Amino acid sequence: MAAPGPVELGFAEEAPAWRLRSEQFPSKVGGRPAWLGLAGLPGPGALACARCGRPLAFLLQVYAPLPGRDDAFHRSLFLFCCREPPCCAGLRVFRNQLPRKNVFYSYEPPSETGGSDSGECACLQLKTGAHLCRVCGCLGPKACSRCKQAHYCSKEHQTLDWRLGHKQACEQSDPLNQTIPDHNFLFPEYEIVTEAEDEIIPEAVEMEDYSAVTESMGRIPEEELESMAKHESKEDHIFQKFKSKIALEPEQILRYGRGIKPIWISGENIPHEKDIPDCPCGAKRIFEFQVMPQLLNYLKADRLGRSVDWGILAVFTCAESCDLGIGYTEEFVWRQDVTDTPEQGLNLCGDRM
Repeated sequence: MAAPGPVELGFAEEAPAWRLRSEQFPSKVGGRPAWLGLAGLPGPGALACARCGRPLAFLLQVYAPLPGRDDAFHRSLFLFCCREPPCCAGLRVFRNQLPRKNVFYSYEPPSETGGSDSGECACLQLKTGAHLCRVCGCLGPKACSRCKQAHYCSKEHQTLDWRLGHKQACEQSDPLNQTIPDHNFLFPEYEIVTEAEDEIIPEAVEMEDYSAVTESMGRIPEEELESMAKHESKEDHIFQKFKSKIALEPEQILRYGRGIKPIWISGENIPHEKDIPDCPCGAKRIFEFQVMPQLLNYLKADRLGRSVDWGILAVFTCAESCDLGIGYTEEFVWRQDVTDTPEQGLNLCGDRM
């Protein structure tokens, strides 16, 4: 396993649609997945919430090739979450990787010039012939029984599309030659752009924070200090470290660093090594990236009652990034909330917690 690399910070930026398509190998938030391998996609069962059973929504994908690995010249991680209240709890993450020479993409790098932004309908059937769900963009093995042309991942999404216009479009000669309605299921779409984190300045900020804390502590009675030390020092230290790390780049939505340690937002519910299941190939899983709470500001997911929420989402992947051909393999995601709740000990991603 290679030594941990530098930390890359991810930021959400608007981008033209052509930059977010599969052939551009994007890192992105929301919209429909820009699938890497166009065969062996996870099916509806793999993309169902482990708690409520409803289809998961695509949250983000990270393009993360491994230098020096011919079989992982192209490599992406896909993260999905449940956004159906009152659940909003399920999480699943998948990895896919391809060699540079493959049956789906050109050997040469993609063009950096603008492409045409044609209608969304063109994106609902892959080059392999597989159909994608009109609502979520995941594998759609179910077809409309009347027109046989509209495809869905589930009965829930077929019903949703029927209510929002397919009932009328289905009777036309070309039912798919219609603008896909807003199903209020996809998250807003952004490109994730990255830049290296400057390790020197954040340390200076951390020292300033530490000086301010120690100065204020000098004015607190000794008995109170002892009580704080027993009950709050670890929690405060972890949260202060988290705040210091993000202070200079408060808009960061993602931190990437394969093999490094995540920065936790709380002292509660930090996983131990035994909590991170090994890859089915037998290798250990290591930390690869974390999703920051700032992303929630971009998702517009607030609804009455419960909604999508987290402190951080930490993604762990196979240390060997085992070669799985053209298929997708499930990895592991750990959710840490800002404060401890009974839910944090529950299995939210299909693996043991």
